[in-house]
Amino acid sequence: MNNVFGLDIGTRNVVGTVGHRTEDGAFIVEAQYVRQHETRSMLDGQIHDIGKVARTISAVKAELEAQLDAPLSEVCIAAAGRVLKTVTTHVEYEYAEESVVTGEDIHTLNLLGVEQAQDILREQNDTKYKFYCVGYSVVKYYLNEEVFISIEGHKANKIGEDIIVTFLPEDVVDGLYSAVGQAKMTVANMTLEPIAAINVAIPENFRMLNIALVDVGAGTSDISITREGSIIAYGMIPYAGDELTELIVQQYLVDFQTAEKMKLASSSEDEVTYEDIMSISHTIPSKEIWELVAPTVEKITSEVAAKIKELNGDKTVSACFVVGGGGKIHGFTEKLAGHLDLPTERVALRGEEVLKEVTFEQEDIKKDPLLVTPIGICLNYYEQKNNFIMVRFNGERLKLYDNNRLTIVDAAMQAGFPNDQLFPKRGMPINFTVNGGARIARGEAGEAAIVTMNGQPANINTPLEPNSDITIEPSTAGDNAVYTIGQLPEYHESVISFVINGQNVVCPKFVEVNGSLEPDSYEIQEGDSIETRNFYTVAQIAEFMDVEIDPDSEILVNNREAGMETLVYENFSIDWTPLSFGVASESENRYNATEGVTDSAEISREEMTPETSGEAKAAESEKKDTVCVVTVNGETVELTGKEDYIFVDVFDRITFDLNAGNGRAIATLVNGMEAEFSQPLNNGDRVEIYWKEK
Repeated sequence: MNNVFGLDIGTRNVVGTVGHRTEDGAFIVEAQYVRQHETRSMLDGQIHDIGKVARTISAVKAELEAQLDAPLSEVCIAAAGRVLKTVTTHVEYEYAEESVVTGEDIHTLNLLGVEQAQDILREQNDTKYKFYCVGYSVVKYYLNEEVFISIEGHKANKIGEDIIVTFLPEDVVDGLYSAVGQAKMTVANMTLEPIAAINVAIPENFRMLNIALVDVGAGTSDISITREGSIIAYGMIPYAGDELTELIVQQYLVDFQTAEKMKLASSSEDEVTYEDIMSISHTIPSKEIWELVAPTVEKITSEVAAKIKELNGDKTVSACFVVGGGGKIHGFTEKLAGHLDLPTERVALRGEEVLKEVTFEQEDIKKDPLLVTPIGICLNYYEQKNNFIMVRFNGERLKLYDNNRLTIVDAAMQAGFPNDQLFPKRGMPINFTVNGGARIARGEAGEAAIVTMNGQPANINTPLEPNSDITIEPSTAGDNAVYTIGQLPEYHESVISFVINGQNVVCPKFVEVNGSLEPDSYEIQEGDSIETRNFYTVAQIAEFMDVEIDPDSEILVNNREAGMETLVYENFSIDWTPLSFGVASESENRYNATEGVTDSAEISREEMTPETSGEAKAAESEKKDTVCVVTVNGETVELTGKEDYIFVDVFDRITFDLNAGNGRAIATLVNGMEAEFSQPLNNGDRVEIYWKEK
């Protein structure tokens, strides 16, 4: 059998329950133990001293392990309703075609409701607290927009639900997790105390009635309301049994533990015997304690009744059930009935009568209201087990629907982590044209996101582990593109030939940017229009060749008299008289005929612009880039700017919203086989990316 360990960490006591549910719905308690906190380490359901609470939990764990003769490593817990927030919302899910509603569909719908409620709370939150979802209840289901009690197994085009989601401040949740962690356990499931209590105290067949449940603990009184078959509201007030105990402490000069025993004894005995701090023994009638606490009972029941009416639409309920140790004080149910305008028989303690389906293996256990919530914590595990897992993502606690395929990227999406920070980002590209054709120079690739899980290196495809601690340092953007005229292939490959004094000379074509001549060092800008010019002037040819022309001699272009600014086109002849040559050479080699750019021409360019040698190296580096053509969801995609490519590179070329999953898993396939984001891509690969439908 698979036992469930439930722990009710209350303000006064820690109650541990271990048991299992049978096939017929009964619950068998294998072991149970109650231990009081050593000191007042909790107030109003909030842990104030984590270490002391952890020691109490450890003591309860050790006792239960001894009873079972088996170790306990996972535990189910519940949080009190301190600073409770609730959000009620409506959510829908539409199928691509009529489908049979499955249990997984319903869980997905629940997750969508929780996510939507979280978004609403973020917008409405006017406090300093960061809230965490600790539970939810479905109010109504809808099948094709009609109200249904149960939708599983029906055919539908659209399903929906009204859901009430409960939230507590994260510091409350963190305190519970820390205390459990110090006791060497992990949390298997977490719920809210009123949710746990109502699952036992008000069975579903009672919920058609308008009933209130009040769980009176030591520090808080948690409230829930049912109507028309659903739980419609949760609430709390910060007054409960400790208010009464403190009165007894002051009146009879006893410590808190003694006062607590006196309070409990007064609810079942005619007389109470105690020893005060002076070591003097006393015996008093229980009625004396009743009279002492009566005004405070009046205050608490008045506050509880007012909250019940507020949650119920400013009207009273049909009946009210009370659970928890604080509700057993004399006169509590009678006074609450008066404030609710109900007959006294309609406000009652719920204990043994709602635990009929619970069997205790320990003979000395008495079924009473104190045990309702601990049993409910165990039973809640069966309602939500394996449906959700909890993790911490970049310091934020998350609850995710567990489809057994969760990876770190699912947690990132749930947390709203920007998808563009998951993958390396290129710097800004430069778009320009060359001789009318579109070109793009891509920015440098950035660094990938740094992913860890529980302090160990991981990646976005690493499977999630329950209660794991995940961190992602955002990816970085690479440098913006920098591209010069000298890096253009046309600058080296587009040439123009002239016949100078009978010798063939090849020169690179000049480049115009937006109508103006620019040198090879010019950095191309976004939107530039670049044209290679198909002519030189006589002066430009002389400058390129580093030749000084005799100004007194005749210059001929195609055997016609010309000047230094005469335009010279492809294969034109020039005749001039040089006075001197540059350092390159005075030999005939300077004018050797060639089919490409002559060595002398290359040398001359370097003489004119020394920095070009660096540009040439950059151009050579650019030539190492390869082009990879793949199809993505049937569309051809060209990958450029890198030597090798991996799956994630396609996201630079397509539009795919990684935040649109709505609880669905992402399918990544290459050539029909499942692929990881880091899988290499090759020319002709078929890539598919889509959300898996339920």
